[in-house]
Amino acid sequence: MMDRLRAGASSLAIKVILGLIILSFVFAGIGSYLVRGSNDAAAKVGSTKISRQAFEQAYQNERNRMQSQLGEYFNNLLADPNYVKSFRKSVLDRMVNNVLLEQYAHSLGLRVSDNQIRQMILTLPEFQKDGKFDQQTYQMLLSRAGYTPDSFAEYLRKDLLRNQLLSAIEGSSFSLKGEVEAQNKLISETRTIRTITLSPQEFAKKVKLNDQEIETYYKEHPASYTRPAQVKVAYVELSANELKGKIKISDAEAKQYYQEHLDKYSTQPQIEISHILIKDNKSEAENILKQLKSGASFAKLAEEKSQDPGSAKKGGELGWIEKGVMAPAFEKAAFSLKKVGDLSGVVKTSFGYHIIKLDGIKKAQTKPFKEVAAQIKSELKDQKAADEFYKLQSTLEKVAYESPDSLDDAAKAISQPIHTTGYITQESAPKRLQSNAVFQALMDPEVKEDGMNSKTIEIGPEDVVVVRVESSRDKALKPLKEVRAEVVKQLSIDKGEQNAMDLANKIVQGLDKGENKLLKENDLSFGKQEDITRRSPLAEVVFTMAKPAKDKPVYGQSKDMTGNIVVVELDKVEQNVNPQYNKQIASQLAQIDAQQDMSGVLGILRKHTDIEYYLSNDTTQ
Repeated sequence: MMDRLRAGASSLAIKVILGLIILSFVFAGIGSYLVRGSNDAAAKVGSTKISRQAFEQAYQNERNRMQSQLGEYFNNLLADPNYVKSFRKSVLDRMVNNVLLEQYAHSLGLRVSDNQIRQMILTLPEFQKDGKFDQQTYQMLLSRAGYTPDSFAEYLRKDLLRNQLLSAIEGSSFSLKGEVEAQNKLISETRTIRTITLSPQEFAKKVKLNDQEIETYYKEHPASYTRPAQVKVAYVELSANELKGKIKISDAEAKQYYQEHLDKYSTQPQIEISHILIKDNKSEAENILKQLKSGASFAKLAEEKSQDPGSAKKGGELGWIEKGVMAPAFEKAAFSLKKVGDLSGVVKTSFGYHIIKLDGIKKAQTKPFKEVAAQIKSELKDQKAADEFYKLQSTLEKVAYESPDSLDDAAKAISQPIHTTGYITQESAPKRLQSNAVFQALMDPEVKEDGMNSKTIEIGPEDVVVVRVESSRDKALKPLKEVRAEVVKQLSIDKGEQNAMDLANKIVQGLDKGENKLLKENDLSFGKQEDITRRSPLAEVVFTMAKPAKDKPVYGQSKDMTGNIVVVELDKVEQNVNPQYNKQIASQLAQIDAQQDMSGVLGILRKHTDIEYYLSNDTTQ
């Protein structure tokens, strides 16, 4: 057969067919793969690209925000690849929406001036100190956030542009007087009630059950009494954090590291500077420079002429700066000044034309060893623990693979104990083993059925385990004898609740007819009157009850937050309308309308704009 294939391969027909197959593979397979692989965009909105770098930064920012709010709960969510994929998509969707709004705002002729940007920067509380704009704080925070003044200004420009559009939409929303008054009436309405509370637990105590009822309930609710599939697990854990506790760093080691990394413990050279900013007139800036060179007071001219409101009031003072925080042209000119009092030439940046004066110089200073010794020892411990961890991890992987039917050799090779569990599910497992990755490994046929060691599984930063299944048992219905007490308890509660509901229903029916015989027979009476609003747990039922007519109470049945059955007597309905709330209600209604309008605008923009997503299959955490 192979001879026939080799012979046929030399024919013209076969060569043509192979050529077509190769071309189709290139264009449909390899070609698309290469194009996608080389794409540095996360999405494309019309002609605007959202870079992967910008997306990843936005994703990390949102992830950090969610982690700070939700803590461990959010970390558990991130263990699910489908959730991560959905979460990343939602971040990218928001970025796409922002671009759509920016493009729409531009098409409407909306613009943000440089002066608006400057005024916003001056008023942001993050950049203020003692109630005033502080240039040094501004530069420091931008540097920490990875912004240059220009890139931060562009970020603000886009944000302000979107807000202009939102304000325009909100400005077109309004609420009718009738709508506001109707809403005010609904919000302000109170209902006066009295209640009788029936506890299902108390009724449950009086329930008498026979064997037939118990057995029937047990058979009708098998899911409640089925033991889930379980495994007994043995595992070896390797953690850099645990290794760190065994590492000692001597003073000599710390001092050697200190000497080799002096730059790490040294401050950057700093200069103290003042400047005069003229926005758009280079000739004016050159004229001011001539005056300064002729002996004019820098501080006085800064106060009179500088168009930087943040520093002009202080005679142009910008305070101390270091390299990497100012615009490149500004920074180059400032750090080229050698003596206190020296002046730069006219320096152009995106903010305008600057004249810079050197007010002071601070040379780099190195912190003494004693001051940083503890920090160095901690860093060296981390480094040594990490090095030891990765070395032992390779050993663990190798030995666990080479001796797959036991953890003894692997544990001995890395000097760690073997931990064991009883029968567990993912929910009842020790916290170290609750991740999806661990239980996916435990359910692998080679591990669960063949008794092999798993691969090393990462359960945290520099923290891995190797697991094996000692024994397993499938899910099974527990014998009635074993769960009889549980069945009796639950069935009693169910019957108790039903009995309470039945009594409440009969009481309501009797009261509607003007009869209170059941109240007397069960020694029940209504409590004191109370006024409730729509925030009450009983509101869902009470506010749907008919209003009392001619002072005749209306009766109903509800359930409170703890599951108690409640008989309700509705005595009075009042609407304490406060006209002072009309303005606030109108604003809220307009805001709701504006949000709906914005959703509609985005829907239309998405429909009429070519949008491409390049991360549809990306679930990277």
